[in-house]
Amino acid sequence: MTDTIGQSDDFLTPVGRETLQDRVYDQLRRTLINGGFAAGDMLRIVDMADRLKTSTMPVREALGRLVSEQALEALPNRSVRVPLITRDRLDDLERARILIEGRLVALACHRLTAEDIESLKQINRDCEAAFERHGQDVGPVTSEINHRFHFQIYRAAFSRVLIPMVESLWLQSGPVVRAAAHIHDEQGGLAATNHHWTLIEALEARNEEAAVNALSNDIGRSFDLVRGRLDAGEEAA
Repeated sequence: MTDTIGQSDDFLTPVGRETLQDRVYDQLRRTLINGGFAAGDMLRIVDMADRLKTSTMPVREALGRLVSEQALEALPNRSVRVPLITRDRLDDLERARILIEGRLVALACHRLTAEDIESLKQINRDCEAAFERHGQDVGPVTSEINHRFHFQIYRAAFSRVLIPMVESLWLQSGPVVRAAAHIHDEQGGLAATNHHWTLIEALEARNEEAAVNALSNDIGRSFDLVRGRLDAGEEAA
């Protein structure tokens, strides 16, 4: 019997259950994406462990993972904080999101089914209803709905390479979206759902260029609000 590469069953081990560190990481990650932390917030290990009702070790490891993903930054005194919003970081994140998410929308445009389109419409209606029910305390609810809306489109692109990149960019963009929501509450203007309806209309018409433009406007809305605050000399955080 000859040895064959790829048939070494002895190296396979049972798959374990999700670890505590994974659960802590997932919760911190979701909180960042949904704008639960503001730019400049200090995340102290002991405080996080107390809030999560766990020991400090899984929190330390989860924060380390988030630092490596550039969602958080380590300071010289061993503290960890949410990165400050600077003009360079803002512009860089916006460019990357429009570039990669635009490509996913273009790929998904001709692959979304009629059922997918109807699902997107219902998600957007759910978002509108959430705005009516919760008023200015709507942030965490609508952030989650917004995430569901966008990633339903992106998954239709069937790209195992691009989607993890977008997830990383959303992780880094959470504080920007949080800041933009506060500025929008102060200034008013079109709700995010208006841009989503425009995007849905373009996708339904299979108009790739219009869909990418609608997405760019949707992403740019938040970044423009924060950019305007920075240009006025105020701290976005």
